[in-house]
Amino acid sequence: MRPNIVLFGDSITQESFRSGGWGASLADTYSRKADVVLRGYGGYNTRWALFLLHHLFPLGSTKPPVATTVFFGANDAALAGRTGERQHVPVEEYKENLRKIVHHLKECSPTMLIVLITPPPIDEEGRMEYARETYSEKAMTLPERTNETTGVYAKGCVELAGELGVRSINLWSKMQETDGWQKKYLRDGLHLTAEGNAVVFEEVVKVFKEAWLDASEMPYDFPHHSEIDGKNPEKAFQQKCL
Repeated sequence: MRPNIVLFGDSITQESFRSGGWGASLADTYSRKADVVLRGYGGYNTRWALFLLHHLFPLGSTKPPVATTVFFGANDAALAGRTGERQHVPVEEYKENLRKIVHHLKECSPTMLIVLITPPPIDEEGRMEYARETYSEKAMTLPERTNETTGVYAKGCVELAGELGVRSINLWSKMQETDGWQKKYLRDGLHLTAEGNAVVFEEVVKVFKEAWLDASEMPYDFPHHSEIDGKNPEKAFQQKCL
């Protein structure tokens, strides 16, 4: 059976199977080699994600994922006292929640490839512009997230990954290496454009390759059509199916 790769995160993961999304691109890359399973929950923070762990990653499973991306932090970093306060999680609790998630995944499978992904940067002007266009006079007057604060969460995520010996992608830093990242990578100051999705896809594939999950080196689940003899097709399937 094909192995599973699970994408666990918030709305940036939930949206990743849309056209041009990083999850859809990943599923295409691993087509016929691994099943990419979407487990994205819009609006969730790490505190709420903990309630899902035993449902999504049951202990004792006979087929745990071979790899899991953990992509939270954009909502945890919402500012206390602003419109997104309900989602706010203090940075130390955020790190502790990530620690619990990683420990649970390792308990599911000690060999699982775990990749922590930081939240992307925040374009505060873009968030305000989006709010005005969406809510007009009811729009927030102060940004509910700031890039500086989100950077603190990103730093904590990367530090924790190093401490726990798992891989990480510092998306917050990576995106800001490009001039004009605010509009190039973010469509509303937070969620990703097609170009932003491409960055995530490229970074995830790079980390997978650096580990041991290179799609080009993985076998097909069943024979390639070129291996099937039209006059004696069963020969090609003997090893896989019999």
